[in-house]
Amino acid sequence: MKQITSIQNPYIKSLVQLQEKAKVRKQTGTFLIEGKREIELAIKGNYEIETVLFYPELISEKELHNFIFSSKTEKIEISKEVYQKLAYRDSTEGILAIAKTKPLQLSNLKLSQNPLILVAEAPEKPGNIGALLRTADAANIDAVIIANPKSDMYNPNIVRSSVGCLFTRQIATATSEETIAFLKENNIAIYCATLQDSTQYHSQNYTTPTAMIVGTEATGLTEIWRKNSNQNIIIPMQGEIDSMNVSVAAAILLFEAKRQRGF
Repeated sequence: MKQITSIQNPYIKSLVQLQEKAKVRKQTGTFLIEGKREIELAIKGNYEIETVLFYPELISEKELHNFIFSSKTEKIEISKEVYQKLAYRDSTEGILAIAKTKPLQLSNLKLSQNPLILVAEAPEKPGNIGALLRTADAANIDAVIIANPKSDMYNPNIVRSSVGCLFTRQIATATSEETIAFLKENNIAIYCATLQDSTQYHSQNYTTPTAMIVGTEATGLTEIWRKNSNQNIIIPMQGEIDSMNVSVAAAILLFEAKRQRGF
């Protein structure tokens, strides 16, 4: 089995670039995953794992057999120094993987007969995107669409903050215009979480094909969404502020839809 012990190794340097630069991820069509659970969910989500790197003090070669890797997956033993160079966390059990990205196009989404979709317009913080993906997984919705994305979905901060939920839901990225056209073509009602011309969220019927649209905490949704909304909705705020974290708002809306649908 191949071993790499130096952080000066050209392959290790290329992996550092893969972590740090969206351009490199796009050029190579690959990204880095760390952690047992995250890698297991990627495999379950049919992501192709090209290479596995493991630090034998934390995970043994024998333990690697618990993962259902392809026969084509290369396994490389790495030193503590190399592992610490590549790993974001100290608690990721000594294993990293390089996986192939998937095309995140609207046309690839396979929807149920009565879909429930979350759309987030231009979320800026990878941590918020990760939290939205965890919310989407918890509610077991059909898909998450990121409209006008500000960062690529294989950013290591998104992979990490989603705790692997990047791999458990269908995801697409598109412009707001493309997303609105897609929703209308599929007869999916658009409910926009916004302050303007809104009714309280719990007064609406979400038992038919539904898309919940959330914007940024700073500026909310752009006008194109408000114009194309079937109904603008609002979560009644009873404190001093008029907004909450976007993933919290999304959770409230999605679980109201799930409640109406009998979970």
